[in-house]
Amino acid sequence: MKITFTIDYHTAFGQNIAVLGNLPQLGEWHDEKALLLVPDGNCIWTGEVETADADNIEYVYLVKEGKRIVRREWGKARSVKLDSAKNFALHDLWHDTPPQRFLYTSAFTDSFFAQNTKAFQAKYLKNSILLNVICPYIAKNQKLILSGAGDYFGNWNAEKAIELQAAEYGRWQVVLNAQKITSPTEFKLAILDLETKKITHWEEGNNRTLYPVEKRNDNSVHVLELQYKRNWLHWKTTGVAVPVFALRSEKSFGIGEFSDLKLMIDWATNLGMKIIQILPINDTTITHKWTDSYPYNAISIYALHPVYLGLAQFPLADKAKFAAYQSKANALNTLPEIDYEQVLALKEDYLCDLFAEIGAKTLKTKAFADFFARNEEWLFPYAAFTQLRDKFSTADFNVWTSFSRFDKQALQKTIDKDKNFRAGVEQVYFTQFLLHTQLSEIKEYAHQNEVILKGDIPIGISRASVEAWVEPQLFNLDTQTGAPPDDFSVFGQNWGFPTYNWERMAADGYSWWAKRFRKMADYFDAYRIDHILGFFRIWEIPQHSVQGLLGYFSPALPFTEDEIKNWMCWFDEYRMTNPYIHEHFLSNIFGEYTAEVIENYLNPIAWQIFELKEFCNTQQKIKLLFAGKTDDKTDILRNGLYALCNEVLFVRDRREPNKFHPRITAQTTYSYRDLDENTKSVYNRLYNHFFYERHNEFWGQQAMKKLPTLINSTNMLVCGEDLGMIPDCVPAVLRELQIISLEIQRMPKDPQKKFENLNTIPYLSVCTTSTHDMSPIRLWWTEDRNITQQFFNEMLWNTGAAPEDATPEICWQIIEKHLNSPAMLTILPLQDWLAIDGKLRRANPAEERINIPANPQHYWRYRMHITLEKLLKSNALSEKLKNFR
Repeated sequence: MKITFTIDYHTAFGQNIAVLGNLPQLGEWHDEKALLLVPDGNCIWTGEVETADADNIEYVYLVKEGKRIVRREWGKARSVKLDSAKNFALHDLWHDTPPQRFLYTSAFTDSFFAQNTKAFQAKYLKNSILLNVICPYIAKNQKLILSGAGDYFGNWNAEKAIELQAAEYGRWQVVLNAQKITSPTEFKLAILDLETKKITHWEEGNNRTLYPVEKRNDNSVHVLELQYKRNWLHWKTTGVAVPVFALRSEKSFGIGEFSDLKLMIDWATNLGMKIIQILPINDTTITHKWTDSYPYNAISIYALHPVYLGLAQFPLADKAKFAAYQSKANALNTLPEIDYEQVLALKEDYLCDLFAEIGAKTLKTKAFADFFARNEEWLFPYAAFTQLRDKFSTADFNVWTSFSRFDKQALQKTIDKDKNFRAGVEQVYFTQFLLHTQLSEIKEYAHQNEVILKGDIPIGISRASVEAWVEPQLFNLDTQTGAPPDDFSVFGQNWGFPTYNWERMAADGYSWWAKRFRKMADYFDAYRIDHILGFFRIWEIPQHSVQGLLGYFSPALPFTEDEIKNWMCWFDEYRMTNPYIHEHFLSNIFGEYTAEVIENYLNPIAWQIFELKEFCNTQQKIKLLFAGKTDDKTDILRNGLYALCNEVLFVRDRREPNKFHPRITAQTTYSYRDLDENTKSVYNRLYNHFFYERHNEFWGQQAMKKLPTLINSTNMLVCGEDLGMIPDCVPAVLRELQIISLEIQRMPKDPQKKFENLNTIPYLSVCTTSTHDMSPIRLWWTEDRNITQQFFNEMLWNTGAAPEDATPEICWQIIEKHLNSPAMLTILPLQDWLAIDGKLRRANPAEERINIPANPQHYWRYRMHITLEKLLKSNALSEKLKNFR
């Protein structure tokens, strides 16, 4: 059996094309053994191999320069069924990254456009042409057909056209009888709707021509690879964003559960929505208090939170106990908000009883054995970690994990010797198995309804996490992560997470991230990268800070002293890098307590110039000094002393102490105001250059080192939360990697605009009215009358005075504009969807807020006010949304 390869590819000087595949002659997937092809001088490369017993060939093309591979094809290897009695001539196209790569994500392959693919079944004829068509544009209930001139191709009659078979997603095949093609024959490919039997799309461009096969090639198979011609598929859909904890069903145990997602899927399906977006669902249990409600502070990037297990699916055999639990659950389920501590305690008790009943039996099943084999790498340390956490107090545990390195062998010995410890570890295995099983079933149920789940990958990890314990070398545990000042907080945000040691992560090929993403793919077909700007640069805050104003971007290119002098002509290091405290402005900060502050908290160092005393010269010291006090005077003193710490113009770099970063929003400080006008002017130029010009190329390079490996580790649909202080390089990187951006009308990317023009946002974007960090539409409408009035007139094109409240009609006007935007995805919070119906919306819009970013101690306890069962009975939104399905 002879196999010939032919491909049209224009190489640069010194480059060659090679074929790499599963056959020995193709290197058996060893790059260095790939078959080199021969050029004909016109960019046509050919090669030939012979084999006797292969029944299938899989292969890809490479571009080589000497021994170095300079380019690979995108996507999966080609696969062609062989017949040892025939020769095969393979005519291929180079596989570039598709311009609409999202069509190959699992959102489409497994749900939206999922096809009933099967292995190639057709038999080769004496002389065959196998058409191998690349076409990812075909939805469910559609098929690819070939229609053309002549009787064999149906004389352009769609009813007589040749149907192609879906061999795999995006690849359609048909075997043609070459003997029936006796002259050049024109044809086109088209997409046929199987229900209406009508063609929904003819491929674009001129007709194709199929030429007869020369008779000397009898008993051969010509494999022609074709690309369906379509410039762009303007596919759009809608979705709903709602945290799992916010769901409410009649069977919930006081909090939303994975099992409740089935009802949410039903509701979304009824309205034609295809995406359900949720917040992070990993375990956050550290203190067993309400502070653990913060979903972005996970103790494991893999473990699911036990609080989300739908317990109604696992009733206790002890009916009296089960009834008692249900009684408590029903009481918690009637509360308007989540009582996190009561719910967590109830579920932990229930899981203990459930494990006692069925744990031993469950751990002996093959399903559990398979689960454990796939997840042991993270499951073992996580289970041990949770037992150690519960054994020590929080303070002792933090100390213990700081000094005790993860030792698997030592822990295994403890498990073997300590019966109670072993039982606890096994219960953790059991719980995670149930969570995995339940959420996997939800994912499959979503696929059956052409819906997907969209997850959320937090930018940070908790410093009290399994990962920080097991792999501390991957994190900078002496720093904190946050965000610079923005619309959410004028002081910036301090999330408290350690920053990443990207150099160590890069040395291992970013495998830590790849494994994290692959675990997400077990449950999701799309994900949101929280604070994607952190992959360009992260806001790194010193550990001595509470607020985020003394942070700086990392990595960065801080100024040397000479560079600052070149800009400003002078640089007083002490004056500009230490808190500038002058008597003339102290009364503006402390009012009647000024004298007390000078006496108790400040040391004089010059005429009317002070420094903070050592016991209060950092924000963390100040925080501890006033811990537990909440009176008005304490707030003034604490916040005022915080402000004095921030009175600097430059922040010293942690890694290179002789280099300096301009302090963010330094123009708001008294230190800046007391400069002369010329110095202010040159400082402003230096400042603008540093934050908006100096790093653009550098930060883009940093992102391109990390993001391609991460997003290529799975085939999930990738969305990035690109809000905040956005470098100019970000849009270009997102476009190159086809990462879907986030667009919010009242948070425009251009700081010169008050509102975003939804008609100009990119197609590859998620368009939304608000996020979990923002006020929903109705609450926002009441917060600033001037902004509301401007929005009412300029964005909704209404005249006159804006109504005091956002009526259902106003909310629909806002949402309709989002639905009509060019964005591929319109995903709105559940609160905003319900706002368009007067009967479904919540009475008090202030109760719809999920998070307040400016408050690091916010209690995440929002729940929807009606049950999903009641929501399903209402068809109020169907009429409005029927035109957007």
